[in-house]
This record gives sequence, C-alpha cells and structure tokens, in this order.
Amino acid sequence: MKRSKKKHNHQCGSDLAAVVGLRDWYRSKAGRRLLEQEKAELDETLANLFGYHLLQVGVITEDSLLASSLIPDCMVLQRDAGSVKLDGNLSKKVIGGLPDALPIASDSLDVVLMPHVLEFSRNPHQVLREVDRVLIPEGHVVITGFNPWSPWVLWRLALGWRQQAPWCGRFLSLSRIKDWLSLLGFDIISTQHVFYRPPVNHDGIMDKLAFLETLGERFWPVLGASYTLVAKKRVFTFTPIKPRWRPRRRFISDGVVEPQNREKIL
Repeated sequence: MKRSKKKHNHQCGSDLAAVVGLRDWYRSKAGRRLLEQEKAELDETLANLFGYHLLQVGVITEDSLLASSLIPDCMVLQRDAGSVKLDGNLSKKVIGGLPDALPIASDSLDVVLMPHVLEFSRNPHQVLREVDRVLIPEGHVVITGFNPWSPWVLWRLALGWRQQAPWCGRFLSLSRIKDWLSLLGFDIISTQHVFYRPPVNHDGIMDKLAFLETLGERFWPVLGASYTLVAKKRVFTFTPIKPRWRPRRRFISDGVVEPQNREKIL
C-alpha cells in the first residue's frame, strides 16, 4: 500500500518560515515600494468600514496597517506573538494564535483584515471558514494577495524553488477566492489591483519605470502585482429561530478572546 504524501500549498518550508521570510522581503526596497501602495489602498478601504471590533490576522510589517480605521477596538494576531514590535498602541493588543484556529469567540468581530495570509497557509479554506465563524452578520473581511497573473510570475518561476518568500507562496487568483467566499455566504463588495512595476531592488530603475503605474491602471488594471478584496458576510433569515427558554451557556474555552461591550446593531 502506497503512503500518501501530504499536499502542501506552498514551498516555503514551515508556515512560520514563510511568515518570517515575507516580513524580511517587505523590508527590501521592492517590498517597501509595494507596501506604500498597499497601505494607501488599505487606508481608503478601512476608513469606510465601521463597527466595534477589528482583527488583523498576521503581520507583514512593523508599520501599522490600521492607521485609518475608526474602529475603537483593534487587535493583531501573530503566530509568534511578541516577535514583531508594532507601532503605537497596537503593540499592547497583540494575541498569539493560528489563522486556521482563531482564538476568538464566534460572531464577535466587525472587520477581519488578512494581509497576504491565504497564499502562505497550508489550509486556506479553513482560514476562510474561521473568518466566517468570527464575523458578525454583515461583517467585512479585507484580503490582500499576490496576483498570479501579473508579470511578477517571471520572478516567481525563477525564484520560487529557492523557498524564498514571497515567490515560494501559492499565489491565489481573485476568481478562486471569490468562489470560496461565495460558497461561505459572502458578497464581494470591491476589488482593486496595485503596483505595475517589476520587483527590482534598485531605486533608480524603480523611479524610471514609474510611468508603468499610470499605464497599468489605465490599460491593464488586472495585471497589478497585488490586489485588495473586500467582502461582506450575508445575513441569512430563511430559517426561523426557535426561542431559547434556558439561559444560554458560554462555549468559550480558556484563552479565547471575547470582545466586550458590544452594543446592539440595528
């Protein structure tokens, strides 16, 4: 009897090695250039999402990605809690945990931000199921990812076998993520691509190729190196819910974070 081999969704080694490698890459010149545009897009997106509790899953940079958010209670989940010192008050709200087993109570979050989490997860479907579990009805998920159809595919083909992030990740297309979210009961609100220059670590070349940003946005927007997707969890009201006559028991184990002081949302 043949022993089945475990299927991996990326070639970066362990998930922790992938996370550390991705952080290191974002410190490079090419990574910083991409981060500038991703942060600008996230600033615009998060400024228009409201609620009481927000969770950022994963850390790709020490810089805060939540600066524009108006949500009062923001938390950051790290696989290796405490390894990255974040800017501002977020450093006090870091919790340890795994993306595919969030230590968060069900139906408790208004917004979940996932910066480049899915392409470096061995089980992206389970990660999305966890997001669905912790979001309240009409809650939003914001996902950033690397576009498998951008010209960056040339660098990925050349360097992915070296187990170097981000090239060793499993780049997921927008259409695939949309399908997964639709099956979970999400509506796609918006998608946006950014960055049309090659990922070279040379400021002079980057500056000379700045014209590609204008051309890309105008003529081939879907070829941007990175995308941001916003989706909203649907409210299902087809099945009537029977009244509960007994006091509801709490099914929250030790170590699980349960946001407090949630006001009723009409």
